[in-house]
Amino acid sequence: MSQSTENPAKSDFIREIIAADLASGKHTTPITRFPPEPNGYLHIGHAKAICLNFGVAEQYAGIGARCHLRFDDTNPAKEEEAYVESIKRDVAWLGFDWGEHLYFASDYFEFFHDCAVHLIRQGKAYADEQTSEEIRSDRGTLTEPGKESPWRERPVEESLELFRRMRAGEFQEGKMVLRAKIDMASPNLNLRDPVIYRIVHASHHNTGDKWCIYPMYDFAHPLEDAWEHITHSLCTLEFENHRPLYDWFIENCPVPSKPRQIEFARLNLTYTVMSKRKLLDLVRAELVGGWDDPRMPTISGIRRRGYPPEAVRSFCSKIGITKFQSFTDVAVLEHEVRGRLNRTSPRRMAVVDPVRLVIENLPAEREEQLEVVNNPENPDEGTRSVTLTRELWIERDDFMEEPPKKFFRLGPGCSVRLRGGYVITCTGYEKDESGRVSEIRCELIPGTVGASPPEGIKCRTAIHWVSAEYAVEAELRLYDRLFSVENPDAAEGGFLTALNPDSLKVVRAKIEPSLAGVEPGFRCQFERIGYFCADSGDHRPGHRPVFNRTIALKDSWTKKGN
Repeated sequence: MSQSTENPAKSDFIREIIAADLASGKHTTPITRFPPEPNGYLHIGHAKAICLNFGVAEQYAGIGARCHLRFDDTNPAKEEEAYVESIKRDVAWLGFDWGEHLYFASDYFEFFHDCAVHLIRQGKAYADEQTSEEIRSDRGTLTEPGKESPWRERPVEESLELFRRMRAGEFQEGKMVLRAKIDMASPNLNLRDPVIYRIVHASHHNTGDKWCIYPMYDFAHPLEDAWEHITHSLCTLEFENHRPLYDWFIENCPVPSKPRQIEFARLNLTYTVMSKRKLLDLVRAELVGGWDDPRMPTISGIRRRGYPPEAVRSFCSKIGITKFQSFTDVAVLEHEVRGRLNRTSPRRMAVVDPVRLVIENLPAEREEQLEVVNNPENPDEGTRSVTLTRELWIERDDFMEEPPKKFFRLGPGCSVRLRGGYVITCTGYEKDESGRVSEIRCELIPGTVGASPPEGIKCRTAIHWVSAEYAVEAELRLYDRLFSVENPDAAEGGFLTALNPDSLKVVRAKIEPSLAGVEPGFRCQFERIGYFCADSGDHRPGHRPVFNRTIALKDSWTKKGN
């Protein structure tokens, strides 16, 4: 389990149920599971489920609680080993350790098969030769009962033999299925003789070509939970109507335990989409750079963008667990990210739109080493040395030819402090042929490093800078929200019409030379610009640095009124 004790989980209805079960003696310790299907990448919604399941185990670790990481790998046509590894990486990044409790549904295929045979022998399952289209059309509606299959009363021995032949590979895909015999008139459509096994002639990532019949999720899932002695099977609300089926399989199959399924509301975030299909559409249309594009809500995407895992866990704790579907403002997540980075990120200087500044009373051959505070929020991080030279780069918008009354940065005759250094006063400037300021001249005031300027010199702010001689050119990727409306799914014309055209801007910047050698994943605050992370894909020490903007210093979307 995670070693972090920050942001302890708030009480919720699930934790209240678990506490009551422990108090009554129904269970001696809770056992939960996180059961992803390895057919894609996890997203921030999965993070909520991960934090819940592993969080419960963490909460009761003192009495032996645990959370299993289990892969529901029952569909070889869509699953890959690469997804298994990416999911393991995501769970570990969030700070959770499953220890010895890593499981695969495919390890239980023989058990699933035996349960299916048991149902056939009990007259509660049968081999059906109808096509998938016929089964679907005969299922009925919410107001009309389903139509029984002509094979529903097939003799037990005949169904057993056909199921044996299905396993032996004698039938093509779609030729035969195994269905549970429950109630074709049930008001719950999930109980209308659901398919529990189908034929799939595809190699499985874990079992190879050993099997050609595979259990359906609704059949396998409760059996997996029971086999692993899961006490509380926590899932999202879309599975609420499946619970009677879950319980039916538990009651009618020879299982070693009886888990309880409990549903909670999934995470819905504003300004994004959480549908795996829609995320796939973005990738296939090359509207993003892949599943780990920093604008994507995938865990690999937010990790690459520079989100701290502690902030994601804190966010999941803050929003809590409920039974009601609602939207959570993405600003809540961004607030947690911004707060965490503010406390933990070292400060560095970068100039995005550079203009040259010349300190006229500093000789060209003279250099000074200035000590600059790394993080004013955390004095323990100490200081770093930066080199002051005669020529510097500063931000173009830190200078105005005719500054208004409340502009406290540079202008003719105006004074500012260089971050960590001297107070300087502007003495003049030059323009290029286009009329754009090309050079700013100034003089430094001796004795003002760490000290107030002389009487009569007004200095209200400090600006960031980098040495023109030693600065390193870097690529900054300025990421923003991927969509421009709160609910892209409701956008007229479809969610793709709601893409934010300014979700990514790439600029060249001048940065401190020490940043050229940092490792991918290094996080820092570029002073007065935002929080950045060295890109895990394209940043390489010794080459042109590449930094992703994790988040701006302030929430600009609130000001827009969006």
